[in-house]
Amino acid sequence: MIAFSTKNKRLSTLFKVLSSILFWIALWQIIYLLINNDILVASPVLVFNRILEIIFEEEFWGVLFFSLLRMFLGFLLAVFFGIILSILTARFEIIDIIMSPILLVIKTTPVISFIVLALVFINSTYVPIFISFLMVVPIVWSSIRQGIKETDIKLIEMSNVFRLSRYEVIKKIYMHYIMPYFIVALKTGLGFAWKSSITAEVISNARHSIGSKIYEAKIYMETVDLFSWTIIIIILSFILEKILIKFLSKLH
Repeated sequence: MIAFSTKNKRLSTLFKVLSSILFWIALWQIIYLLINNDILVASPVLVFNRILEIIFEEEFWGVLFFSLLRMFLGFLLAVFFGIILSILTARFEIIDIIMSPILLVIKTTPVISFIVLALVFINSTYVPIFISFLMVVPIVWSSIRQGIKETDIKLIEMSNVFRLSRYEVIKKIYMHYIMPYFIVALKTGLGFAWKSSITAEVISNARHSIGSKIYEAKIYMETVDLFSWTIIIIILSFILEKILIKFLSKLH
């Protein structure tokens, strides 16, 4: 009975998702017919046909690999440095005072400004890595630092009374409070890393990247390709989020 109810719930969710997608495709088709200009709005049929052509092209997988590689390098570096930074700023007030303004500047400054500045000093191939790193560090840092601050000090004092080892304190107390914040940081950070990395690829016209394909489509007014690559980015973002959620569910 429970399995049947779960199956019905999944079918209901799938129906809602498909209905929503069909609605927006229908609206897109209506807009296309009303504007009647292929340069401004591409036909949904042509776009979906072009997407199928792109994913079966040999070049696509190389482009996808390098775009994902750049994004993940920046993301993983940001997670590592964000964790270190959060521990240091939670432990030493002077480091928190020094770093807080810098991280505030990163959080409030438009990403385009950092991309343009980065292009002055960094090879265009590495700009997406740097930008995804820069955008995710404050997210990881602020989330984990908040988790550390939320840790019950009485439990820490109790662990000293019972002479628990540092490893046991971290595993049984700190991780309990930090993990929910860390999971939220990873979910949010991955989305930011993906979007900022693609944006950096477009602006820097990085070689062998999804961003360079979007840049070329814009330059040559290939609206169908522009729409196609944009939809591919959205689909990949959805897939990456689902994979991360699956991974985090096992981790937690």
